[in-house]
Amino acid sequence: MSSSKSLLRGAAAMILSALAFAIMGVCIQVCALTLPNTMVVFFRNASGLVFLAPILLRGGRASLKTTHLKEHAIRGAAGLSAMYCFFYAIAHMRLADAVLLNYTLPLFIPVVESLWLGEPMPLRLAPPLILGFLGVVVVLRPGSGLMTGAALVGLLAGLLSAVAQTGIRRLTLTEPIVRIVIYFAMMGTSVSALALPFVWVTPRPGTWLIIVLLGLSATTGQLLLTKAYSYAPASQIGGFVYSGVLFAALMDWLRLDIVPRPHFFAGALLVMASGALMFRLMSKRPVPVLIDSE
Repeated sequence: MSSSKSLLRGAAAMILSALAFAIMGVCIQVCALTLPNTMVVFFRNASGLVFLAPILLRGGRASLKTTHLKEHAIRGAAGLSAMYCFFYAIAHMRLADAVLLNYTLPLFIPVVESLWLGEPMPLRLAPPLILGFLGVVVVLRPGSGLMTGAALVGLLAGLLSAVAQTGIRRLTLTEPIVRIVIYFAMMGTSVSALALPFVWVTPRPGTWLIIVLLGLSATTGQLLLTKAYSYAPASQIGGFVYSGVLFAALMDWLRLDIVPRPHFFAGALLVMASGALMFRLMSKRPVPVLIDSE
């Protein structure tokens, strides 16, 4: 396959992945109308574990053998916390705003790596970092009423996702990707299940259909995201993930008749440009930056 065709297919897969995650966001918003956040997080993790079950059964206990349980636990705690925050933001904000805040992940990664791994942060990353956080300020406009608790939780989701991503990077030095994903699915499902007896609300028949669509869209998005990176490196196609912001804005318009204001598009443009540049500058990382719902 020629490089141009690979790039085109990679970009297409990335855009379709962003669309799937936007649909997942709508499902989360609908579920949140009648279900607590803890239940929605559980159903998301449980659906992922169901999808991974055939791989787990085929690999047997050997696929779970590891000497890095502590590292898996740190990655799992950060990833699950990020999911709780992201889902909460989706339930309490416009979808486009919540998705954009979650997409600040690439902006936090150099800072987290510098503090956690002790790696110096290249000066070339300073301009896109400043540009990206300026975009966040433009979107939220402190003092305008948009800087709510939900917005701060959404921004925290981006930070926690960066911690989880850094944990993945450390684990990939000794662990296969499949094992990392399986451990997270198992931990996420089991930990989020602990609160179910205290918060359980029996979903309505129609809600069960949304839950199924939630799992399907999340799994499809993750598969497409992985497929995209098999066609082309993150430095070339990573920026296309930001099409998810536009899809989320479209969902807000179609479902709630909410049209984003000009300041949102101005801030989103800054964040997207910053994120795309970060993908290119960090292209030599051992693991590509993955932006999803965890």
